[in-house]
Amino acid sequence: MRIGCPTEIKAQEGRVGVTPAMTYAFEKAGHEVFIQAGAGVRSGFPDEEYVKAGAKILASPKEVFDASDMIIKVKEPLPSEYDLFHEGQILFTYLHLAPDREQTEGLLKAKVIGIAYETVQLANGSLPLLSCMSEIAGRMAVQVGAHLLEMPCGGSGILLGGVSGVKRGHVVILGGGIVGTSAIKIAVGMGARVTVLDMSAPRLLYLSDIFGSRIQTLMSNPYNIAEAVKDADVLISSVLVPGGRTPKLVTDEMVLSMKPGSVLIDVAVDQGGAIPFIDRITTHADPYFIKDGYVCYSVANMPGAVPHTSTLALTNVTLPYALKIANMGAEAAMKADPALKAGLNVYKGYITYEGVREAYPELPYKSADEVLK
Repeated sequence: MRIGCPTEIKAQEGRVGVTPAMTYAFEKAGHEVFIQAGAGVRSGFPDEEYVKAGAKILASPKEVFDASDMIIKVKEPLPSEYDLFHEGQILFTYLHLAPDREQTEGLLKAKVIGIAYETVQLANGSLPLLSCMSEIAGRMAVQVGAHLLEMPCGGSGILLGGVSGVKRGHVVILGGGIVGTSAIKIAVGMGARVTVLDMSAPRLLYLSDIFGSRIQTLMSNPYNIAEAVKDADVLISSVLVPGGRTPKLVTDEMVLSMKPGSVLIDVAVDQGGAIPFIDRITTHADPYFIKDGYVCYSVANMPGAVPHTSTLALTNVTLPYALKIANMGAEAAMKADPALKAGLNVYKGYITYEGVREAYPELPYKSADEVLK
C-alpha cells in the first residue's frame, strides 16, 4: 500500500501522523511511504530521518494525496484539503465529525473511507487511540489553569498550591476518565484542593482508592455540579461522548456564580464542549479570552503544543492499526478487528457511525456492518 503523510495545517499544530520509526515499519512490511517536505520538523523529525528510514519526500500536499492509497494525519482535514482526496482513499486520523458539519459533508462528497482515531474502541469500552492524547491534555489542563490564574492573564491571582498560612486553590474536574485522572495527578502534585465529579459510582470508588483523602469525589448531577463550580478557582471539563456531541453540563448561571478571575477549561471543546459559556474555539496563538470577568481556555488541540511528546505517544498506538490496514486493506482489516470497525465514521459517501448520524440525521447513512458485508 502507498501511505502518505501531509504536513498538519491546523493553527499551531506541531504533531505529525507518521514518524521515521513508523516509516521503517511500513517499509519493512513492503509498503511505500510518502512524506510532505517538513512535515515532521516541528515534532523533531527532519526530512533526512524519513529518507534514512525509506520514505520519499514530496514537495506539496497535493503530491502526497495523489500518490497515496491511505492518508495518515493527526487532526481533521480542513476545507483546503477536501478536494485533495480521491474516491475510496483511506483517511486515518482524528475526525471529530459530530460538531463539524462542513467537514462531514466534505468527506461524504469526497467518498473517502474515514477511520477516526477517537472512535476505535475495544470490547471493554476503552479508546486506545484517544487515551494517550487524553492523558496529555489532562496534565496540560492543570498547568494551563495554574498559569491563567495569574493576575497578568486576568486570573484571580491565586497560587494553585497555596503557601504556608494561605489556603490552596480549588480545582474542580468534571469527569473521572483518562483526562480527569491525569488532571487529578497534576493538581494533587501541585498541592491544590481537588474535587472530581463523575456519573459512575465504581469510577469514583476507584479514584478514592487511588488518591484517598487528597481529593473529594462527588456523584455528577446538576445540584452537585452547581455547588462544586461555585467554589472552583479552576474548572476543568473532561466530559466526552465517543464520536458524539458533548452534553451541556455547566450552565451560564453556574459560571456566573463563580468568583471573578476564575478559570474555565473545556478539554472536549472539539466535540462541542460541556460549558456553553465558552462560546468559541481558540488556538495556541491566542489560547484564552476574558468573558464577563472569567478566563476561558478552549484550544481544540491541546497536545499540539507539546508535539514531540504527543507525536511519539500517539504513533506508539496508531502504528499497529495502521499496519493492519496497510497489510490487509481497510475493509478486511475492519472485518477482522471489531475495534477498528468501530472507528469507521464515513464510507464512500455514507455516514457509518451512530454518533455522527444522530448529529446529522438527514445525511446519507449506512451502518458499518452494511457497508462491510
